[in-house]
Amino acid sequence: MRLRFLLCTLALPGLALSACNSSQPPAKPPLEGARIGGAFTLTDQNGKTVTEQAFAGKYRIMYFGYTFCPDVCPTDVQAIGAAVKKLEASDPALAAKIVPVFVTVDPARDTPAVLKQFVSAFHPRMVGLTGTDAQIAKIKTEYAVYSSKGDASPGGGYLVNHSRQAYLMDPDGKPLALLPQEQGPDAVVTEIKRWAR
Repeated sequence: MRLRFLLCTLALPGLALSACNSSQPPAKPPLEGARIGGAFTLTDQNGKTVTEQAFAGKYRIMYFGYTFCPDVCPTDVQAIGAAVKKLEASDPALAAKIVPVFVTVDPARDTPAVLKQFVSAFHPRMVGLTGTDAQIAKIKTEYAVYSSKGDASPGGGYLVNHSRQAYLMDPDGKPLALLPQEQGPDAVVTEIKRWAR
């Protein structure tokens, strides 16, 4: 707080301006030009084949996880679903342009039926995507997502270590920003409103 005050009072126009107007977004989205995203062919929670073209003209939130995740994924997906609901209440027109998408990194267990039960618990418009190992490996590469299957427990279950990011993609499928889902739905709404129109 003291540093911000000093910067605002110093005669350093460029530095002071950026510090004093921190509520204004940068001129360009932080992920503009990043090599994130691309073509894919997957299966949704209803068993239908889906490509990236199904989301053309819509902003999409792309989150990668798995339904058997014991803690992080449900918390993150709950924040994303709640953020879309908040947007529906405060800005229905913008909310209608947003599609929340959950892509599994555990296709062996996350069948369409399992995904359907999972995503429907968080938002009625959330799309769950699964596929073959090769299809999931491809989309993980396209979105710079890491995952690794852990050792099986005596009961046969296992955890999947994976990166934790939620991308906001523009209507052309280009990356705009990372969403702060770990900070809760209000933070997600703020970031969506910063970049989506």
